[in-house]
Amino acid sequence: MTLALTAYERGALPPDVLVEREWIVCNGLGGYASGTLGGVITRRFHGLLVAALHNPLGRTMMLNQLVEVATVGDGPPIPLGGADASALQSFRLELGLPVWTFEIGGAKLEKRLFLPARQNTVVVLFRLLENVAAGGPVKLSLRPAIQIRPHEAPVSGKLPAYTISLTEDRFELAAGAPYPPLRLFVNGAHPGFVFEPSAQSPVEYSIEAARGYDSRGALWSRGRFDVALEAGGSAVFVASIEPWETLLALDPEELHACEIARRQALLGRAGMGDDETTRAQLVLSADQFIVAPVGRAADLVRTQARGDSLRSIIAGYHWFTDWGRDTMISLEGLCLLTERHEEARWILRTFAGYVRNGLVPNLFPEGSSDGLYHTADATLWFFHALDRYLAYTGDRAFLRELLPLLETIVELHITGTRFGIHVDSSDELLSQGEEGYALTWMDAKCGDWVVTPRRGKAVEINALWYNALSLMAGWLAEAGRSQDAAAMTARAQRAAAAFNERFWFAEGGYLFDVIDGSDGDGDRSCRPNQLFALSLRHPVLRPDRWRAVLSVVERQLLTPFGLRSLAPGSPGYQRSYHGDLRSRDAAYHQGTVWSWLIGPYVDAALRVDPAARARARAQLRGLSDHLRRSCIGQVAEVFDAEEPFTPRGCVAQAWGVAELSRALDRARDQPRAPALDGAIPDHRRGPTRSPAGDES
Repeated sequence: MTLALTAYERGALPPDVLVEREWIVCNGLGGYASGTLGGVITRRFHGLLVAALHNPLGRTMMLNQLVEVATVGDGPPIPLGGADASALQSFRLELGLPVWTFEIGGAKLEKRLFLPARQNTVVVLFRLLENVAAGGPVKLSLRPAIQIRPHEAPVSGKLPAYTISLTEDRFELAAGAPYPPLRLFVNGAHPGFVFEPSAQSPVEYSIEAARGYDSRGALWSRGRFDVALEAGGSAVFVASIEPWETLLALDPEELHACEIARRQALLGRAGMGDDETTRAQLVLSADQFIVAPVGRAADLVRTQARGDSLRSIIAGYHWFTDWGRDTMISLEGLCLLTERHEEARWILRTFAGYVRNGLVPNLFPEGSSDGLYHTADATLWFFHALDRYLAYTGDRAFLRELLPLLETIVELHITGTRFGIHVDSSDELLSQGEEGYALTWMDAKCGDWVVTPRRGKAVEINALWYNALSLMAGWLAEAGRSQDAAAMTARAQRAAAAFNERFWFAEGGYLFDVIDGSDGDGDRSCRPNQLFALSLRHPVLRPDRWRAVLSVVERQLLTPFGLRSLAPGSPGYQRSYHGDLRSRDAAYHQGTVWSWLIGPYVDAALRVDPAARARARAQLRGLSDHLRRSCIGQVAEVFDAEEPFTPRGCVAQAWGVAELSRALDRARDQPRAPALDGAIPDHRRGPTRSPAGDES
């Protein structure tokens, strides 16, 4: 199928969408290309090639901009990009890849951009679709503009002394150690390079200014590529850090055909129909986050020794790396629902290899091989992700492999591990917290200020803990260890009894957010965390309280784009997520809407009323429409807490895409995914074979 998601047509939308709406394409290594529809740079992360380099470099801006100018016959040179982009007629994603159409003086041009899979390369294809007025070739001028730097570095940094070399049609630019050279070339009719120093004014990065960062910086350019576009012909611009033998191994047009075939295969594997535009787009969006990280040598050696391939999940673009919590929450929507089961197993095994002191890492910092472990929930989400993997695959051999590690994790949580994570023997509930840390997903911290510390017994941590204990009891029973399974079940039952007694806030008809916290009383803040007490595989909350909790969440927290992180009117509630870092952190979990929470909401709503699928589908329309309105084809990390619910934060967030995909599937009359109780839908039954080779 050829999936096209149209996001802009001249005359149908106001011109400011050309600057406000964005696109992103990723290379499967963590690198990416990103920009606005009109080509105006507004973020320090906007560029045509952000390469994923080996540690300690991490992701690096190698090519910021390609200034494109077209000349038809004897007419004036017309820029293809800019704030008004007068030549731009339409923008769409085709199979998830951006396509621009321009009209200039009777000529119609098309531009396509892609990053070959697993390469730090960008390819820009130009085609002359028709030329009514002139009949002759259209001249293209392509000027690279550069500031090589870490992709998060300030834009105001001093430009280094770049050196350039030109051999025939090959252009090479070097910034000096530790950066690799940037290689560029152009294919087409009558290509050439003209040395012509740029008089370009410094770039004003408007979004960086609004976020309180350095927002003015220069770009380096010493010339332009000229090439002609003949009727029905094409021209290609390539920029890369790969060696020349890799770059020249395949014709760029053939490389493009390979990428199209790869994307069509993803849709075919996921069983997309021709009428499923939104869900098909989400399959392609999911692909952007699944990466083979290049920086961690130990990971690569370990996985190769096992006969695996290295995979992880980028939490969000532009600035997140791979995070444990986000990976485990996203695994089903990104890998399992899209039939990428083997990659799901590789990801789980990779994180299992990083467990220390019973904890899954919270994140891997940019350019670092060592994980940071300050999280109380990522490890518990690991149990959930493994359970979903088993529901899809029946891979019992993998469960047997991990069972000893899972037992160690549970034991260390009971006896106590880092960051104050331990079971309180008086009620079997899990407590956590250490001064200076925020260990739950509400982890905003600015300097020494922990905005939502939530130390004590947090509601979703204990819902996840009960779920993990219940899963372990089942897995131990499956292993023939009935006595250990019975002991685990008894522990889970004691935790559930204490949870229902201690977390229930009868006056409000919902659950305390934290008990036994620093103030000694239950935190009555109405937050979405309580939903996990009824949305997980093993719900800890008594069924007679499900509807009351869901009603409060719907009344106080539900929006068209996800759930508010705090109910309006609460102390500290923030209507908008904007401003400098401190202002944003103050609002991050204090009302700001989170897109990923739509998944647990739909789980909870369908658990309360399994017949409410039509209502769930209606609730998902806001996020589905959002795919055309911000970063095209992607789901933003957060939204303002009140209308117009402006998208904020990361323009593309893994768990936002994953949970929208999963929620849409759950809301179908015939879901593809196994139910939360592990049952395979009737329409998907039949003999299957797990990766271990067992019939399931």
